[in-house]
Amino acid sequence: MTDSIPADAHDRLLARLGELEDQHVLRTLMLRAWRALDLKDWDTWISCWSEDAVFEFEPWGTLRGRETIHERVREAENGYPAMQHHILNLHFEVTGDRARGYGYMWFLAVQHADRPDDHFAMGGPYAWRYRRGADGWLLTEQRLGVSWTEGQDESMMPRH
Repeated sequence: MTDSIPADAHDRLLARLGELEDQHVLRTLMLRAWRALDLKDWDTWISCWSEDAVFEFEPWGTLRGRETIHERVREAENGYPAMQHHILNLHFEVTGDRARGYGYMWFLAVQHADRPDDHFAMGGPYAWRYRRGADGWLLTEQRLGVSWTEGQDESMMPRH
């Protein structure tokens, strides 16, 4: 059989393959970042963000810049003896060197090592934006809403 693939079909196939590869890289970036977050590997986690990143989280408002994001998240989560950030139903839309992502958060945090049943949980929608540059894909924006909570998060209580 000597059938050849028309040039336009070949180009469409390459474009689809490229989009699938980008989606895989974005999923891998997110899983790497959020695993690092749970392990408190702050350097790996923040390396997944662009210098000009924007981080919106309803209880905190808007944080701008990688260092500001790094400091605030580290401060908020460093006190948990154990935590798990589940990122669910990930979906990515790639357009050239830009992408959008959507998903859901289910966060669980143990607040006292000797009382793992005393935990805090929350969930809500994520929306992300990404940019591909010389260092590959990086997060440029995250919006996280809170749809529900369970328990009392002692780190969110007002400090006097």
